[in-house]
Amino acid sequence: MLTLLVPGYAVAMTAVEPRDLVEVADFGAPVISPDGRSVAYRVEQASVERNTYDAFWYVQSLEPGALPRRVADGGVVLRDSAGTPLPATVLWSGDGRWLYYRALIDGRLDVWRASADGRGARPATQDSSDVRAFSLSRDGRSLRYSVGAEREVVAAAEQAEYDRGVRIDGTVPIGQGLVRSGAVDGRLATQRYAGVWFDRASLLADVPDRWKALDLWTGALVEAGQASEGVTPDEARIVRRFPDAWKTAVSADGRWVASLTRFGEKAGLQSPPNVRLSAATLDDRRPPVVCTHALCTGQAISTIQWRPGRDEVLFTVTDRLAGGAQSIFRWNVRTGEVHAVARAAGLLNGGREIGSRCGVSAHTLVCVRASANQPPRLEAIDIDRGSTYVLHDPNAALGHALAASTPAIPLRWSDARGQVFTGQFYAARLSPGQPAPPLFVNYYLCSGFVRGGVGDEWPFASLAANGISALCINDTPYRLDPLSRYEDARSAVDSAVRQLAGEHRIDPHRVGMGGLSFGSEVTLWVAMQTDLLSAASVSSPSVSSTYYLFGSLKGDMFTAGLKELWGLGAPDQTPERWKLLSPEFNVDRIQAPILFQMPEQEYLPALDYAVELIRRGRADLYVFPNEPHQKFQPRHKLAVYERNVDWFRFWLQGAEDPSPNKQAQYVHWREMRRQGKPMPAENSAPSRQR
Repeated sequence: MLTLLVPGYAVAMTAVEPRDLVEVADFGAPVISPDGRSVAYRVEQASVERNTYDAFWYVQSLEPGALPRRVADGGVVLRDSAGTPLPATVLWSGDGRWLYYRALIDGRLDVWRASADGRGARPATQDSSDVRAFSLSRDGRSLRYSVGAEREVVAAAEQAEYDRGVRIDGTVPIGQGLVRSGAVDGRLATQRYAGVWFDRASLLADVPDRWKALDLWTGALVEAGQASEGVTPDEARIVRRFPDAWKTAVSADGRWVASLTRFGEKAGLQSPPNVRLSAATLDDRRPPVVCTHALCTGQAISTIQWRPGRDEVLFTVTDRLAGGAQSIFRWNVRTGEVHAVARAAGLLNGGREIGSRCGVSAHTLVCVRASANQPPRLEAIDIDRGSTYVLHDPNAALGHALAASTPAIPLRWSDARGQVFTGQFYAARLSPGQPAPPLFVNYYLCSGFVRGGVGDEWPFASLAANGISALCINDTPYRLDPLSRYEDARSAVDSAVRQLAGEHRIDPHRVGMGGLSFGSEVTLWVAMQTDLLSAASVSSPSVSSTYYLFGSLKGDMFTAGLKELWGLGAPDQTPERWKLLSPEFNVDRIQAPILFQMPEQEYLPALDYAVELIRRGRADLYVFPNEPHQKFQPRHKLAVYERNVDWFRFWLQGAEDPSPNKQAQYVHWREMRRQGKPMPAENSAPSRQR
């Protein structure tokens, strides 16, 4: 295992194990100090041993060779209801002496203030309610923050429901435990549907924001009123200036606004295919200035931000045809000139999310660089010259191990229709004379340091180290017609298998596949429509009768989404459509054994087809308690990783781990194999579509 010694240095690693991928250190979005000389950022890292995450705030000088200084405990890592970490926001005081950030420590979510020189940290607020948002006044004297219901009131409401029973209506997520079953702000809490689709929030989360103002000099605290309805005057001006904006960014002085707008014919896509970059001053009635340079037009611009003190917009292009590689450019809104700043083989931004932003000063960007072969590290980039240097590399040993053992190879290929696909290929290391290895395929997104696909469940490098090549495929632009998007995915998998088999790099008759969310849907579709797969693994439900039953209580919001994204009405209204799309009505067509590793919040809708597959000896089901859409507890993630390796080694190689504590699973899998079809022969003929 990786042992950190000094930031940027670590003991050598000889192979990439699943635990190494679980315990990767990740960065929150970096923020540069007002004087441009230092950067603040948070590092979070899983601990399997303690089944938790460590999060710490660092401040580091931008002088080359400077070491990071740990200044504060970041508290419990906050997550959205799907399990994705929330952005770690930090604000500098105007004089650069203090950092302000939210932290959940000892069950309280407050705004904390840490000394930038590492002398200590303490809570700036000590409210009876958790802090939802905060801001600093321009003079740095006042801290404004918002709160909702008091913690004791929320706890009392949960207890009252427990004592008196939970009334079921369209707000209750009935596919999970009803009381204190979901992780909210570091504790198991009662949840309700909130926002769109199946987003969740805690009980009483709909209590309106109340704003308070804290005088940081005197400690005086005053009520600042409830959040106003609608938008602020400044936001209203931006909306009037850019009514169709997808993203906007305001300059530091508040005069300029940059905008990204989508345009073009959708042609069946969910969003228009093109992006326009423009800018305008809020007080000027002239039309916005549009970037017409070749580096702006026809590009997939994903992020914008202003360069402080300059009339320049820094924008990021995420190139789908280059596998999601990112490049940063600067556009002078007065002269129209565009210059390249930096390029990367993967992500170059503020973290794991494609749209996160680098820290920026007048002269320097501080970004997180991460690609298939480069675990996250923090780098400084000179905006004018493009020169870079590493600030903090806590994953250095893992990067060296990947390079020495199972480096990923970027792939680009086309199917018979000319559709272009991209992905990352992890070739199994074989001895001379060995037959072509099996292949594992994951379809969805392969951005940044891939680890195990969306949801981090299939450890590509570990599979390759065990003799199974792995391919992560990037999806195509999302189509509203489910048949089109599923067939795009099927064609991507089929054409990749054919190409790799034609090059004698894999055995086309020993192919496994797995996915989460849309990746789960695609995996089951490929299993239903082809005989390509010898084994599969999924972690999310697909549409089924129970899925419809649970969601229908939400009313029009659910039924409209089901109609738009799948063309489905109620099962008795569109029966032929359900028979076409749902695994529930295609169990006979699924011949590959399937491993279900499901979160407790989502496994029930999958039982319509999972139970029947289990009865027929073609599935094994594990459910992880208190987990949402994306599992996040470190021990659960490690168990998922290891079982997926065991599963595909068993079905694709006929191999078993001799560990005594794994023998029970092999007894069951051997019985499944006895009931089902025999192990596939090596180097057999390619599969065909049904």
